[in-house]
Amino acid sequence: MDLIAKTAIDRRLAEIITPVIEDLGFELVRVRLLGGNNSVKTLQIMSERPGGGIEVDECARISNAVAATLDVEDPITETYNLEVSSPGIDRPLTRLKDFDTYEGYDARIETSELIDGRKRFKGVLAGIEGNDVLINIEDQGAEVTVGLSFDWLAEAKLVLTDELIKQMLKARKDAGILNEDQFDEIDTDPGSEEN
Repeated sequence: MDLIAKTAIDRRLAEIITPVIEDLGFELVRVRLLGGNNSVKTLQIMSERPGGGIEVDECARISNAVAATLDVEDPITETYNLEVSSPGIDRPLTRLKDFDTYEGYDARIETSELIDGRKRFKGVLAGIEGNDVLINIEDQGAEVTVGLSFDWLAEAKLVLTDELIKQMLKARKDAGILNEDQFDEIDTDPGSEEN
């Protein structure tokens, strides 16, 4: 199963938009055509720079370029809204390299078939080995490393934790995207709250 594009229409859309996004210097993380029969559909595209991260103006550039291409190719017959965004902090993990990049972070993984009697795995990513995703999980009170073939995965995403937020903010600061002088200081002492 393809984690970037699951359904046939998602895969067709990925074929059309991937070259457009890559020509702009970005990578496609995920594409989904969402919505039921009675509502306006939403074409959700998640993208980022090859090293990670994306800004609002870059999403707008991608949106304009993708919209122009889709107007010509016309793969969606219904009315739809186009939404281009970053993967977010608790991002989906859709490419094998994502599991290596985010080694050491908490993740939830769901497989398409039962693996040792379970489909859901929650634990700390332990990188990759060949085509296998490694995750450290609790099993009967002990931590064990489980290897899951990337081809078995149905869904995978990072779990939002304080550590993940801190690391993402640090990465933005190190990249010069986040300027702490623009923000008020946060009071972390719960006893100092005024009434």
